[in-house]
Amino acid sequence: MRRARFPCMATMDAGQPRVRPVSPVRTEGFTVYVANLRRYRKTAELSVNPCVELCYLDENHDQVRITGVAEVVSDATLLEEIWSSNPLLRKYLGTPDNPELIIYCIRPTQVKYMKEWALEYFTVPLE
Repeated sequence: MRRARFPCMATMDAGQPRVRPVSPVRTEGFTVYVANLRRYRKTAELSVNPCVELCYLDENHDQVRITGVAEVVSDATLLEEIWSSNPLLRKYLGTPDNPELIIYCIRPTQVKYMKEWALEYFTVPLE
C-alpha cells in the first residue's frame, strides 16, 4: 500500500460500477480515509450505496484489494488532525470548515492480496 500510494476506488451507480483513482489523506492499517468534494459524482453514489472497493497496484504488479464501507467522518478532532497533516487540503480548500469538503473513512470488511500476477488472492486477516 505504501508503494502504490494512490488506489483506485470502485463505487456503484444504479447498477453500473464506477472506478476512479483517489488520494488517501490518512491510512491506519487497512482503514483508509479519502477526501472528496460534495459536488463530485461519487458523493451521490456513496449516499445511495456506501459499499466500495479500493485496489492498490504497485510497480511490481502486487495488489491489495480492500472491500469496505465508506462512512462520512464527523469527529472534529480527527478532521482537524487530517486537515493539519495535509498541505494539499489546506492549499485547495482554504479552511477545514469548507462546505465542499467531505472526508470518508473506508472501514474494511475484507482485504485480499495477490503477488505479481500469481492468479490467486490470499485473504489478509483484519486484526
